[in-house]
Amino acid sequence: MSRPQHTVTLRFLAEPSDVNFGGKVHGGSVMKWIDQAGFTCAANWSGQYCVTVYVGGIRFYKPIAIGDLVEISASIIYTGSSSMHISIHVYAGNPRQQEKIKTTHCIMVFAAIDEKGQTVSVPKWVPETEDETNMEQYAHRLMDLRKNIEDEMKQYL
Repeated sequence: MSRPQHTVTLRFLAEPSDVNFGGKVHGGSVMKWIDQAGFTCAANWSGQYCVTVYVGGIRFYKPIAIGDLVEISASIIYTGSSSMHISIHVYAGNPRQQEKIKTTHCIMVFAAIDEKGQTVSVPKWVPETEDETNMEQYAHRLMDLRKNIEDEMKQYL
């Protein structure tokens, strides 16, 4: 049996229906695409239906133009018992040119669930390269930061 892939890439053209009032792709469209790529990566890795648990640090660097070729790369960077931490990078550019620029980045956490909505275990992801090890360490640092953020937010929930 082959090992599931820990990276998924989606590619498509930004369509006129994605436009915002400023003439660029609406941020909500980008967030939808990010969620779709993250889900695809998590479901492929776990072999289960997955739900979004957390989206954090979403950063929009550059706008995406209508007609741009959009490429969304989603990669597992850490697995817990039932959770998968996924790094998402969005790139875009003119489809007639090779160069694509990074437009957006964020981290997502998905949980694998069964048909009753209960979490189920996922395969352990083990980094194999120095870059993957660095990304796993990044995930651990972000988990620590999230604990502080959650403590701060408790009084407002």
